[in-house]
Amino acid sequence: MAQQRRALWNAEVDLEEDVDLSMAIGTYGTTVYDEAHISQPQIDESTMVAMQQHMAQQAAFSQIPDPVKSFIIHFHQAVLEKNLAEITVAYESGWNKFTEKFYARTEWPEAELIAPLVNDDPIFLILYRELYFRHVYSRLQPNIDDRFHSYENSCELFNYLLNSDGPVELELPEQWLWDIIDEFIYQYQVFCTWRSKSASKTPDELTLLAEGGPVWSSYSVLNVLYSLMQKSKISEYMIAQRAGKSQEEIAEIVGDFGQKPLYRMLGYFSIIGLLRVHVHLGDFTLALKVLQSVDLNQKSPFTRVTACHVATYYYVGFCYIMLRRYPDAIRTFVTVLNFIMRMRQYHTRSYQYDQINKTADRMYALFALCHALAPSRLDDNIANIAKEKYGEQYTKMTRGGPDALAAFEELFLYACPKFVTANGPPYEDADAIEKLMATSGEPESPTQASAQQTDCTHRHLELFLADVAAQQPVPTLRGFLKLYTSLGTKKIANFLDADEEELVQEMMVLKQASRSISRVAGAAESTGLLEGEMITTSDLNFVIDENMVHIAESTVGRRYAGWFIKNTERAQKILDDLKNLPLPPPTRSAPTASATSTTDPTSQSKPTRPGGGPKVAWGSVKVAG
Repeated sequence: MAQQRRALWNAEVDLEEDVDLSMAIGTYGTTVYDEAHISQPQIDESTMVAMQQHMAQQAAFSQIPDPVKSFIIHFHQAVLEKNLAEITVAYESGWNKFTEKFYARTEWPEAELIAPLVNDDPIFLILYRELYFRHVYSRLQPNIDDRFHSYENSCELFNYLLNSDGPVELELPEQWLWDIIDEFIYQYQVFCTWRSKSASKTPDELTLLAEGGPVWSSYSVLNVLYSLMQKSKISEYMIAQRAGKSQEEIAEIVGDFGQKPLYRMLGYFSIIGLLRVHVHLGDFTLALKVLQSVDLNQKSPFTRVTACHVATYYYVGFCYIMLRRYPDAIRTFVTVLNFIMRMRQYHTRSYQYDQINKTADRMYALFALCHALAPSRLDDNIANIAKEKYGEQYTKMTRGGPDALAAFEELFLYACPKFVTANGPPYEDADAIEKLMATSGEPESPTQASAQQTDCTHRHLELFLADVAAQQPVPTLRGFLKLYTSLGTKKIANFLDADEEELVQEMMVLKQASRSISRVAGAAESTGLLEGEMITTSDLNFVIDENMVHIAESTVGRRYAGWFIKNTERAQKILDDLKNLPLPPPTRSAPTASATSTTDPTSQSKPTRPGGGPKVAWGSVKVAG
């Protein structure tokens, strides 16, 4: 074999010697390529723009950190597999973790950039855009394109859910479903506020608003929420469940869509969303009427999501304030504020901890308003906390006088929701918008300018302060009446330096202020939020007989029985939790009996535990000696 290989190599040498290089090379290198006669390829402008965009996307894609790419792939896989546990971890923990690490002050990658990572899955891209725009609204300043595109993405999501032939194959955690509804309403409220400020708009923004059509219109938002309610048949579901019907009967009533947890919870959260939208629009009666099929107690489905739980009680309590039902508002705020106090240690683990605390502070302010207008001993603990937070304002409100209205106004503006108008300025009418901008561009005073920007809020504030102003003489009059059991009207008028007829009118105002419609305590859970009976909310009652005033004061003492029962139950719960905890491990291994007896002769003289016998863990069974 080696000889054959050698012969082959020798033959190759002979071939090299016989080859004429000039013939092999020919004219290589002696001629020059002439490209003049070659026509240049024609690339149109659109192709060039597409190539540039593609190159820019590739460059932007390369800038995405690898951990973020892995997270998006994992997130998409969890959504495909309908793994609620993994989706919840990725949504509540992973998204916020990478936001703080990489995108605290910038936008997340656009959906078109991460599309190759998720195989261009259109449903996941819609969900990703929902998170993307939520991040823009919460951390950054959205521009007009963000406002329009977020509306378009919300429409795509709800069209996918509502216009499908059957229930969609999608599973999302309840927290995310609530956040979708909550963010949808929040972006609507922010857009309405931004749209109402016509004086600050640029020409491009005016053009887009004129051509925008029903973008973030009140009708479209209400239509989505009512459609989700009807699609899921959530009202029929709750009525049937309250009536004690079987699961088969309920399934027949609600149909295919109502049986899916996705549609059922979206329908339920839409009811809470409608409560919020109607409050923003100023229709407080309709807001409470929407909740007629919802039980306002600790067993309702909205309590599974803390943010939804707190928001529901906040808006219900505010509705009661605007309807002059202060006892119901106090009872509502006390219920949820006690819940927040009990669960505060768990709220620190929630990504919505700050938002819950802000809402709680606003409810303490509203509680102080109600407590000043209708004093109550429903919960002294909550009242003391409210006085600590807003002690100065509370003192002014209860004392009355010229400073009281300013204190009421301060707390109301701090704690009230953001009101909006159902219809914005007429941007489609160029002449009308030009006149509007001309009149709003030169306000007569700074106060007038600020009032134009918060016109809705000031209208509701004026209505609230009108009722408060009517009760301004009440604290002073109450102080005089408490000193007597019977007194002539002329004598009271002399004390107050007022006319006797005006005094009688003020006393009738006091009488009216001490009466309010309230839900009956025993049947509160079984009745609607708008139902109730006329009750007396004051501890001071009086009767005017001709020119004499007869006063009867009923002092409400501290409710010791309820206080002791509540704290006994709390102590019992703490004791049960301690009993269920495992004992701490020993610091060193215990010696055996024989070793103790031999190595420690003094152990015989050590004192024993009272009662004798070994120490046992709490809750375990003692062995009889």
